[in-house]
Amino acid sequence: MDVDLLVIGWGKAGKTLAGRYAAAGHSVALVERSPKMYGGTCINIACVPTKDLVVSAEQRRESDDPAEYFAQSVAGRDALISKLNAANHKMLEKPNVTLIDGTARFVGPHEVSIDTADGEVNVTASKIIVGTGATPARLPIPGADGERIYDSTMIQHVEPFPKRLVVIGGGFVGLEFANMFAHFGSEVTVLDGGDTFLPAVDRDVAEAVLDARKAEGIRVESGVKVEEFSETADAVVARSSAGEFEADAVLVAAGRTPATKELGLDAAGINTNERGFIEVDDQLQTSVEGVYAVGDVNGGPQFTYISLDDNRIVWDAIVGDGTRRRSDRVAVPNSTFITPPLSMVGMNEKQVRESGRKVLVASKPVERIAAMPRPKIVGDTRGLFKIFVDDDTEEILGATVFSIDSQELINFVSLAMRLGAKVSDLRDGIWTHPSSTEGFNEVLGELEPLT
Repeated sequence: MDVDLLVIGWGKAGKTLAGRYAAAGHSVALVERSPKMYGGTCINIACVPTKDLVVSAEQRRESDDPAEYFAQSVAGRDALISKLNAANHKMLEKPNVTLIDGTARFVGPHEVSIDTADGEVNVTASKIIVGTGATPARLPIPGADGERIYDSTMIQHVEPFPKRLVVIGGGFVGLEFANMFAHFGSEVTVLDGGDTFLPAVDRDVAEAVLDARKAEGIRVESGVKVEEFSETADAVVARSSAGEFEADAVLVAAGRTPATKELGLDAAGINTNERGFIEVDDQLQTSVEGVYAVGDVNGGPQFTYISLDDNRIVWDAIVGDGTRRRSDRVAVPNSTFITPPLSMVGMNEKQVRESGRKVLVASKPVERIAAMPRPKIVGDTRGLFKIFVDDDTEEILGATVFSIDSQELINFVSLAMRLGAKVSDLRDGIWTHPSSTEGFNEVLGELEPLT
């Protein structure tokens, strides 16, 4: 088979490019090795299903049996994901698109062999998109392959429900799952290998997040190196530098590794870095002309909205005027869906101090923001707003919002930064009431020099 575009992996960037290129009249083939992954990581095992479980967990009442409620929540999650998975397949059931179930392997720079249930299929294409994503990393220690050791995908269907859960990793993924299972009713302990809790977050914010975790009943131990897992008839023990921790299940949230092992990249001459991620230039092209790597597999920020933007860059490279670049991205926000959510964009305190600018800062606990009654209405006043501003230009340099609705508020700040809005535009804006947005009216009216 010879096509104009071959897409390997059904992620956000790849599926979007496939649909757009086919709609423009070109022939497209898309290969995916698992029918459970139609639509990509986000809708099947990451963003959407985990946030569905987060919301379900937050809604559990004390009278709800943890195991029964978790089983009901997982069933609801599965029903939702099944619909999204099918809908994603249907979106690419187009005359110009050939959908192939199988495992792809490069046999040349522009030739791929696909192992399918019906035999081998060879596909050549002038343009190839690699979007195979990344998978949870495993710990290289004894017992890491035990039956009670889970990764972030497997834990979503853990059975039986763990009354005691140990989470290895105090990063954003580990905290989301710790928060989720604590709300489902588990006794959760987080073993963080770093000496500093959330090192990329300002210390006052990190302390507020840690206090909120403790209020949820979550135990967080920092500077803990896990050395071995051992299992008994009804438990698993994590042996560490801080002693032994016994649980019904262990979640390993220790980062992600690129899904490139079976791709045969050497046969194509595609370069990877020391961690195995595919090396790309500023337009996401690999070391082979016409072959692009998008999404998590290229080692960039692992967010589905980054993958969506990768699609825009590649589309511009192959169809447009070729001016878009990865380096064009500014003010990219991120959110961690703990309770309340933690969201950030731009510079943190360390970065603004090192910038050499004259900086103003506004920082205020949510419970003290009088002009923002929504947290009181919904019953969660935890968290804080923290925003940095250039004193000379009124440019917004960065923000952290640890509050209900922060996943929406941070997009608002991000847009203001990209448009070059002044801090006064946010401070003096007219916002609906009662809303979380109007917190900016008060907080940004209290800027003071960063000392």
